[in-house]
Amino acid sequence: MSKLSKNKIAIAIAGAVALTTTFAATAADEVKKLQNADGTIQKAAANSQKKVNTLHEQAGDLVFQYRQVVDDTDGLRSYNDYVASLVADQQSKIDATQQDINGIDKTRQGLVPLMFKMIDTIEEFVSLDLPFEKEEREDRIAYLKEMMLDSDVSTAEKYRKVLEAYQLEMQAGRTSVVNQGKENIDGKELTVDVLQFGRITLVAQTLDAKQTWVWNKFAKKWDALGDEWRRPIRNAIDIVRNDKSPNLVKLPVPAVGSAK
Repeated sequence: MSKLSKNKIAIAIAGAVALTTTFAATAADEVKKLQNADGTIQKAAANSQKKVNTLHEQAGDLVFQYRQVVDDTDGLRSYNDYVASLVADQQSKIDATQQDINGIDKTRQGLVPLMFKMIDTIEEFVSLDLPFEKEEREDRIAYLKEMMLDSDVSTAEKYRKVLEAYQLEMQAGRTSVVNQGKENIDGKELTVDVLQFGRITLVAQTLDAKQTWVWNKFAKKWDALGDEWRRPIRNAIDIVRNDKSPNLVKLPVPAVGSAK
C-alpha cells in the first residue's frame, strides 16, 4: 500500500475519532441538560403539590367553617323563634295586665260605696248586739269612718281594715270572756263581773255574788235574776276564768221577743 493511501486512512480515522468525541461530548451535554430539566420539573412538581396540599387544607377549613356557620345559623334561627314565642307570651300577659289596670278604676268606684255600706251595717249590728266591749267596738267603727276620709290610706288598706273589723266581730261571737268593770244598773254604778257567753247571753254579778242580772237586748237594760241564779252564774264565771275545771254551765237565755 502506498504511503499516500496510509495517510488518507489515518486522516479518516482521526476524523472519525474526532467526530465521535465531539458527538459524545454533545450527547453528554444534552443528557446533563435533560437531567437538569428533570430536576427542575420535579422541584416544580413538588412545589405544585405543596400548593395543592395547602389549597386542599384551606378548602377543608373553609368547608368546616361553612358548616359551622350553617349550624350556628340554624341555632340562631331556633333561638330567635324561641325568643319570639316568649315575647308573644309576655305581650299577651302585658295586655291582660293592662286590662286589669283599666278595670281598677271601675272596681274602686264600686268598692268604696260598698265599704261605706259595710261600716254602716256593722255599726247597726253593734248597736243591736249584746253590749260587751262596747266602747272598744264603737271606737273601732269611729276609726273606720275617719279612715275612709283619709287620702293617705290606700283603697286596698281601707278594705283590709273593714274586713278585719268583721272578722273581730265574728270571733267575738265564738268566745266566752269575763271582764270586771263598772256597769250602770238601775241607775247605780256598780262594780261587777260581766260574763259574755258568745252572743247567746250576757250576765253580770256583783263581786260578792249577792246580786245577778241578765242583759235584755230588746229592752236594752239589765234584768235582775232570782237568787237561784247566784251559784250557777258564779260557777260559770269561775270556769271561764279557768278558776275551775271545765264543766257544764247553766245560764239564763232571754226568750226572743220577751220585751215586746
